[in-house]
Amino acid sequence: MEVVAFLTDITSHLNDLNLKLQGKNSTVCDLMSAVRAFQRKLEVFKCDLQQNLLHFPRLLDQTAGKHHRHNYAEFLEKLITNFQTRFEDFPLGKQVLLCIENPFLVKSIAEFSTEAMKVFPWANAATLQTELIELQENLALQESHCDPVTFWTKMVTAAGVPLLQKMALQILTMFPSTYCCESAFSTMNMVKNAYRSTLTNEHLHQCLRLALTPFKPKFKQLVAQRRCHLSH
Repeated sequence: MEVVAFLTDITSHLNDLNLKLQGKNSTVCDLMSAVRAFQRKLEVFKCDLQQNLLHFPRLLDQTAGKHHRHNYAEFLEKLITNFQTRFEDFPLGKQVLLCIENPFLVKSIAEFSTEAMKVFPWANAATLQTELIELQENLALQESHCDPVTFWTKMVTAAGVPLLQKMALQILTMFPSTYCCESAFSTMNMVKNAYRSTLTNEHLHQCLRLALTPFKPKFKQLVAQRRCHLSH
């Protein structure tokens, strides 16, 4: 039961991470921020196992505060190594991700351009550096408190920093997870069920567009454009 209590606690932490990785509006920056934060948490969890079990309430209840017999730290060490192995090939560096989330916090311009060139070989390091400096000195943009998507698509004009904006848009349009794909597939299964198996691909495509679109019809405006014929 002690082992079950430990697994319940660690699974609860993993489930919290899983929930943070879901959602339609998540970006790859959100993904890596959540993953890196969880990797740091794992280090804290490993130390906590030898101390007060603050992050393992079920294990604490099961052991009644006594020293536990099993080597759970070894399990967490393997979990840490697993996370490092899975994300070691992720190409976007910390400075590039920081630039997308908040370009005004980037301090090492040279390190930023070096990381960017590894992912975007078409870019020019000198141009990226000068554009980032110009962007950081823009007082109007410094006062714009908005999310990264709004910042790079609406606040930043391509005429000012075209190369930097192009890089940002390519990163923001990366799929951070398979959530959108899996959600669309589930919707397709509901639309094309056993009772609608004769739907053509074209009709299915249109039904999916209606089901998945974030746009909401303006029913009052649509109705106002029509006139009722009571005589009919």
